[in-house]
Amino acid sequence: MKVVMINDAAFVGETLLKYMPAELEKQQIKRTRGFWDKTLGIAFKILRAKGDVYHAHYLLQDCYIASKLDKKPLIGHAHGSDLREVIQKRKWGWIIRDNLRSCNKILVAQPTILETALEFNETAEYFPIPFDPKIFFPTPLPPEREEKQIFIASAHNFKIKGTDKFLRALASLSTPVRIKSLMVGKNLAEAQQLAKELGLKVDFIPKVPHEKMSELYKESYLVLGSFSIGQLDTVAIEAMACTRPVVHSISRKFFKTCPLEELESIDETAEVIQKLLVNKKEREQRIKTQLAYVNSTHAAPLLAEKLFRIYNELFKE
Repeated sequence: MKVVMINDAAFVGETLLKYMPAELEKQQIKRTRGFWDKTLGIAFKILRAKGDVYHAHYLLQDCYIASKLDKKPLIGHAHGSDLREVIQKRKWGWIIRDNLRSCNKILVAQPTILETALEFNETAEYFPIPFDPKIFFPTPLPPEREEKQIFIASAHNFKIKGTDKFLRALASLSTPVRIKSLMVGKNLAEAQQLAKELGLKVDFIPKVPHEKMSELYKESYLVLGSFSIGQLDTVAIEAMACTRPVVHSISRKFFKTCPLEELESIDETAEVIQKLLVNKKEREQRIKTQLAYVNSTHAAPLLAEKLFRIYNELFKE
């Protein structure tokens, strides 16, 4: 059996393919952001591809092209914003709805968008975001210092990631902290200005390759993910796998077994962060429960097995 994987999102496909059985023949079609590669280039690559199962990440043009070129059976893999936002837009929404109806199987990376997917395709199921245990694995916390290093791992998109709320929470801490943050996101300039106004020591650093993120997690005492829409992001999962205490707001309705809070306010967030910085017992317990959760739910070897079963079921139909 041969699987042709089209595109990717947050390295999900690449990570899963790494742990697929050796007997599975694999091809991954990638593209750049260039105009040619996003249009005729990707269409030509998909046209030439020959496989027994096709797996398209993100429910936009790549999935649509594969569907119209009759690449079957076809898995459409939604990753969040496609079913949360883009499906509502006049320009692109019709493509996503058509993909949902046309695919033989739908996977969604967030349980928060499963209901939307099921409206159009009864095969839809939640498929958790994987982490690579060869890159993201347990390490001891950095040595105790008076000034604790904190890493804001999400892009600065205030509406979706809520990093402005984390900055305000950090400004109210009694424990001295030094902060690292990636220079990414449409609100980067506003985040830099806000940090300055709040008197925070923030080292804004360039974006790093995916595999280098583990180094940023491991040098930090605590990692902040997102504080906004309630979904569980890749950065939070990977940081938990590195045994770093993570503060990240999730929706309790959708993540009942996840050991994270559904944060309601900046004051509550500051309280959670402060407790983890100064209370060793609280910190150790959180690390233990977070690691157990990601190992049982998000480890790539387990999810690759699950995906291989899905491939087999579609291949045999």
